Amino acid sequence: MERRAVGSSGLEVSALGVGTLHWGADTDVHEAGEILEVLLEDGGTTVDTTAGIGAGEEVLGGLLGTTVPREQLVVVAKAGVEGELASPRVDVSRGGLMSSLDRTLRRLGTDHVDLWLVQAWDPAVPLTETLSALEWAQRTGRARYTGVSNYSGWQTARAATLAPDLVATSVEWSLVARSPEREVQPAAAALGLGVLAWSPLGRGVLTGKYRSGTPADSRAAAAHLSSFVAPHLGAAARRVVEAVVTAADGLGCSPQALALAWLLDKDVLSCALTGPRTAAQLRGALGALDVVLPDEIVAVLDEVSDEMLG
Repeated sequence: MERRAVGSSGLEVSALGVGTLHWGADTDVHEAGEILEVLLEDGGTTVDTTAGIGAGEEVLGGLLGTTVPREQLVVVAKAGVEGELASPRVDVSRGGLMSSLDRTLRRLGTDHVDLWLVQAWDPAVPLTETLSALEWAQRTGRARYTGVSNYSGWQTARAATLAPDLVATSVEWSLVARSPEREVQPAAAALGLGVLAWSPLGRGVLTGKYRSGTPADSRAAAAHLSSFVAPHLGAAARRVVEAVVTAADGLGCSPQALALAWLLDKDVLSCALTGPRTAAQLRGALGALDVVLPDEIVAVLDEVSDEMLG
């Protein structure tokens, strides 16, 4: 698998990575271990965790050093948002972030993370205070690199101006969530930041699984995740999904592979963070690495998804 630099920094991540948000709930420890093994077998390195939401950090911590060697992974951790996915609490104060990172390290059973991101913007907390926690994390060796997540374009630019050591931003980006292309992507390019895209399959809808209803084993059918998927189940998203399925049929690949291939070609994209519940789902996503999209197909996908630019 291709390794990509995160912006203009020396940090390298794999083009595809995996998220752990649902580990411990929808994905048990055994399946999580298989996911990591499949990722490493294909040359992947990057695993994304979220503090305070779900049990992903604990599950990953139990696998580091046993199922997979710590040094073979690029561990991305986030802080600033905790609680239930549907009603999270935001705390990006210096004290809150510092305490969160120390808890993350204990759960992971490691002395550092490779990339640490502050996950939310809070106008009630001075940005300089939030950024001081990132500087502390690097200075003390708890984080090798730092960045932001879910910041708008101007927020990203402001943060990177005040903290030149930032190397990355992480945002939702897919064919049904293209708003980063308006401001975040140009800001990242101008500032030398890499972009890590979360939910690159549109929270699962770009696999085509919801075309004829809601599968009983899908995230949209789960009480704790239905509200997460719902924003991408409207008419505009359905039109995009149909175009993806049609193009995938023509190219002889899966819809998810095609949707990921579209994103992997975007400028400043360092890593697409997929959220497979099973090792089989990850193997399907890895098929994107073998897909070459003709310019004509890219143009059609861009056109049909223009409404998703926001």
